[in-house]
Amino acid sequence: MYKRIIKPPKNKSFFLFGPRGTGKTTWLKANFKKAAYLDLLESETYNDLLAHPERLETFIPKNFNDWIIIDEVQRVPALLNEVHRLIESRKHKFILTGSSARKLKNNKEVNLLAGRALTYHFYPLTFLELKDDFSIIHALQYGQLPATFSEPNIKRYLESYVSTYLREEVLQEGLTRNLESFSRFLETASFSQGEVLNMSEIARECAVHRKVVENYFSILQDMMLGGYLPVFTKRAKRRMIVHPKFYFSDVGIYRTLRPQGPLDAPEEIEGVALETLIYQQIKAINDYLDFGYSLFYWRTASQFEVDFILYGKRGLVAIEAKRTGKPTSKHLKGLEAFLKDYPQAKAYFIYMGKKVMSNGQIQIIPIKDFFKQSFIANL
Repeated sequence: MYKRIIKPPKNKSFFLFGPRGTGKTTWLKANFKKAAYLDLLESETYNDLLAHPERLETFIPKNFNDWIIIDEVQRVPALLNEVHRLIESRKHKFILTGSSARKLKNNKEVNLLAGRALTYHFYPLTFLELKDDFSIIHALQYGQLPATFSEPNIKRYLESYVSTYLREEVLQEGLTRNLESFSRFLETASFSQGEVLNMSEIARECAVHRKVVENYFSILQDMMLGGYLPVFTKRAKRRMIVHPKFYFSDVGIYRTLRPQGPLDAPEEIEGVALETLIYQQIKAINDYLDFGYSLFYWRTASQFEVDFILYGKRGLVAIEAKRTGKPTSKHLKGLEAFLKDYPQAKAYFIYMGKKVMSNGQIQIIPIKDFFKQSFIANL
């Protein structure tokens, strides 16, 4: 098992959210070995606590003073009232994991513990955690879910992972009544990976109403299988695009959903895979190491664009990534336009070559140098 870089609180209850397959349970069992563990994926435990959430205290040993883990807590939201009571009356410490926040977020009656529990997120593996085992080739082809480093048939595992999510999370939890249209949506959404979203066009492709598509995207967000990337508009000097982009949370998920055939240009898929990898690494490391950045993209109405903008207490950073071995002036136009409007920004162009270069304020960095702790630490 790889050592994860997440740093949870030592003496305060917390939620730990992340999609299935990222290694939450493995990490918890390795780092909280004396904890009392309740798995709500176990039918007997689930059925008992669903019918009688007030019985939660009977699952905790008497005079117990270590951590109490409730895995997949979103399956029985009513348990959070009991958790609240036990934190207050018994001073118990809870770790509450979830692979979907939908039932917790959308139910106004759910007790989210009002500051009595912090919120943390778990992600696919980062290059900081993999260290010498990190492979750009593997990452761009299969993503960073832990099982892709141990499964003998990675492609079949990823296909099973996607179908399991559809079956167990979407269908069984009643998130949508029409699994067929949701499956069509997933394929269509994969073509929009890293693109400015056009909800109406996606709705036409899926033959469903626009509101249905918006709901489908919210399901993916709540299952932590993907998220929006908003446009950066702070003190904008130009007319900006207003719609967000959307990224699936892992390269392997994106590539599994994205159909490939004779009419699909390989370089188009590979380029999006590179963007996705950089996005997921920045997002995870920013969160784990508490860099405090908010993540955006930048695109003007006249089509100048920068893939990623990091804005926060550490400064302003612009990052453009291209799957090319030789950067050209065309590749740098977006960063140059951004620097005209925001000259205080640090700007990086990430490419597949081997040489560190610069062009004015723009630092041109090989992809292998981007995936170094020394580079990330200076973002």
